[in-house]
Amino acid sequence: MPRRVILALLLGLAACGPRGEITMAPEAAEVGTVERIYVASNRTFDGSRHEGVSFGRVDVSVPPQRKPGSITYPRKGAKPDPGTDFLVSGYARFNRPQDFRADLRRAVAARPQGDRDVVLFVHGYNNTFAEGLYRFAQIERDLRLPGVPMHFSWPSRGSPLAYAADRDSVLYSRDGLSRSIQIATEASGGKAILVAHSMGALLLMESLRQIAIAGDRRTLDRIGAVVLLSPDIDVGVFRTQARAIGRLPQPFIIFTSGRDRALNLSALISAEPVRLGNLTDARPVADLPVTLVDVGAFSSGDGHFNVATSPALMRILTQAQELNSVFSSDVGGGVGPLTRAALHVERAAQIVISPSF
Repeated sequence: MPRRVILALLLGLAACGPRGEITMAPEAAEVGTVERIYVASNRTFDGSRHEGVSFGRVDVSVPPQRKPGSITYPRKGAKPDPGTDFLVSGYARFNRPQDFRADLRRAVAARPQGDRDVVLFVHGYNNTFAEGLYRFAQIERDLRLPGVPMHFSWPSRGSPLAYAADRDSVLYSRDGLSRSIQIATEASGGKAILVAHSMGALLLMESLRQIAIAGDRRTLDRIGAVVLLSPDIDVGVFRTQARAIGRLPQPFIIFTSGRDRALNLSALISAEPVRLGNLTDARPVADLPVTLVDVGAFSSGDGHFNVATSPALMRILTQAQELNSVFSSDVGGGVGPLTRAALHVERAAQIVISPSF
């Protein structure tokens, strides 16, 4: 395909309004619902790479007047509106990793018994710091995730034309995420739950592989689940990563969609038929202890983040109070409220969720 056509497709996928920026508004805490996000990052304020990892804590005010799955930024030149805009109401920086870990541990201990996991989220390609942070706050609010939220922000260029540069930044960020995973597991009173989207899933798998090669099974055994959302990973690369990791954390869930336009374009650029995140057939990974969950029926727009942007799918997922049991081996007849979502099992390693009619 000619280069100009690929560029046009990239720009078309990215044409979705103004880019997200951090806006401070302490008064927003009195209007919105505050989601406190612990943050580890190896990116600088302007989005470039930083040697080492910085640690902080950010209070994100999620506005009450919005649709589930949506994120609204203040309009350029307009006064921020806490009723409709995502805003930062407060933040703190930690000079030392041990101070960050201690504060994270206190937040975990303050949770009710049985809700003391740390949920670590890794954003994907073409994300600014604000976009990754606000997206995680939105997911926290809309999906009511258990545990204490922690976000790893890696130095994506935040540009649709910087795909190759972002891939390099993934490799650059492996040490930083590996250390952040170790901190999350050390601070957790239960288990660390790892969630990654798009190219962030490649970073997560590379970091888990690195931890395994270093012989740190203690950290790997403290991981309670791995969830890959639309992972932008070559299927063969994923298989070698999984083999290097060895005993994969369980459950290990991969949300896929054959209607994911962004991953279809990624496959085209990579001269491949398919990426891990748009598999519609579990056979290429059926020998691995993973569960593919096909959510293509809920696709809209580019279909690249259905779990976070589809209100219908989010309603289904939030109905399931025990995701671990939902995505276990006992799914033959459907579990609990998911039976109403027309959940069908195609193979031992694949589930298709479709809207009920």
